[in-house]
Amino acid sequence: MLKNFADKPLVIGVTALNAIDSPGPGVAVIRALRDGFGDNIRVIGLSYESLEPGVYLHDLVDKTYQIPYPSAGAHALVDRLQYIHGIEHLDVIIPNFDAELYNFIKVSAQLRIMGIHTFLPTHEQLDARDKMNLSKFGEKYKLHVPEAITIYKADELRKAADELDYPLVVKGKYYEAFVCQTLEQAHKAFYQLSAKWGTPIIVQKFMKGTEINIAALGDGEGDCISIIPMRKLYITDKGKAWAGITIEDADLLDLARQFTKATNWRGGFELEIMRDADGKLFIMEVNPRFPAWIYLTAGAGQNQPEALVKLAMGEKVEAFSEYQVGKMFIRYAWDHITDVSEFQQLSAFGEL
Repeated sequence: MLKNFADKPLVIGVTALNAIDSPGPGVAVIRALRDGFGDNIRVIGLSYESLEPGVYLHDLVDKTYQIPYPSAGAHALVDRLQYIHGIEHLDVIIPNFDAELYNFIKVSAQLRIMGIHTFLPTHEQLDARDKMNLSKFGEKYKLHVPEAITIYKADELRKAADELDYPLVVKGKYYEAFVCQTLEQAHKAFYQLSAKWGTPIIVQKFMKGTEINIAALGDGEGDCISIIPMRKLYITDKGKAWAGITIEDADLLDLARQFTKATNWRGGFELEIMRDADGKLFIMEVNPRFPAWIYLTAGAGQNQPEALVKLAMGEKVEAFSEYQVGKMFIRYAWDHITDVSEFQQLSAFGEL
């Protein structure tokens, strides 16, 4: 059960504070938590780089510690979290990057022994929705998924293009995608994505239609606690939603419930959907964590980050039944002024 806030505020660690043009979910998650819990929480930022903007938003983040990159491995992560926990007495950690989830899931039992709660999918659930396995997943559970081919070498692009035809979508292992009209463009995308995220690279059949995203929260037992569908109103050149609106659509809600039941998903997730001209819904990607627009769920009446914290702490959370249709988000950028001494302190000592 949730602790008595009169005794001590809940201490929550949050990653992905990179509120840039391709933002991480961390700042949006924290805003939702602040709305849900008010002053009864202490937010600990967990950053990878010194220039993550969320680090310096002191009205949202009480203190920040750097943590090792996922490539450093699970042991390095536990060692660092033990140090942080010794000072902050963390209650919950919410990881928000795809690439870090494997390590956090691996060490979740150790964290629980330390008194740190998480609410994460299993490695099996994580693998099942992976971009490389999504086609097989769709076949198994009778979900519509675009045809895709996984490749490891640029030489394989020509064969993939022959099978899928142009235009095609070249996707990175974790993030980013490029729509390519020619083999030359596909090669450029392959080298750019493999240099940044490694291999394999996913080559997917291009789908034309209306882009829709669904943010949802699974209870780990096959049921959805919350489902919020959003239609993109403005998309950046990186394919990120810069504005969106909640919509009412029973088919989208049913699709999210179908996915949750099939996977017994535990935690937050996002379905990236394309509705074609015939109205058929294709799952383009399944992101295994909250999306960057997650604050819209709080604005629409279903605060998913707040509900996740309650689930992590063992509280029974009833499924939401309603949300406000027509709620919009419009993302914006502003210049936050801070002092170089803060940047130097985080860079030198790993905490601020």
